[in-house]
Amino acid sequence: MEVGDRLLPKWGYSIVGLDPDVTAKASGRELRISPKHAREVCVAIKGMKLDQAREFLEQVINKKKPVPFKRFNKKVPHRRGLQKAAAGRYPVKAAKKILEVLESAEANATYKGLDTENLKVIHAAAYPGMKIKRYIPRAMGRATPRFETLCHVEIVLGQVGGTKLNCLLSSIS
Repeated sequence: MEVGDRLLPKWGYSIVGLDPDVTAKASGRELRISPKHAREVCVAIKGMKLDQAREFLEQVINKKKPVPFKRFNKKVPHRRGLQKAAAGRYPVKAAKKILEVLESAEANATYKGLDTENLKVIHAAAYPGMKIKRYIPRAMGRATPRFETLCHVEIVLGQVGGTKLNCLLSSIS
């Protein structure tokens, strides 16, 4: 794809073999959120119905419900309201951006004519993106480099109750 004299990147998805008749995809690229927080939020919402995922993310943004941290949980305290996890946090910034991607996936599903009442998050993933190099000024005219890692988020919604989706999910697993 070209815009003027520049080539735009072609982003792929990490999940392949999807049936476009029963699924809707959306991705957020080069988001300025923590890849670790985004990964934990994606693990938490995967498998939820669309309404449950939206409600969960809004509760995380309002700091009513914590996100269980299962991989990146060193020195992370226990939070009230956690089930099946010892540690949790309220990654508000990541939850806001992932909610935007989820709403984009819902809009794509509506455009395709899918029933939004029966949609389920069948794939949610976050990956580190490019790094932005910054410098922190120090004493004696020195400077220390600091790197900010951007994040890619992918969300795929599938229609629940369809035999096509069940066959698709069994072939992917």
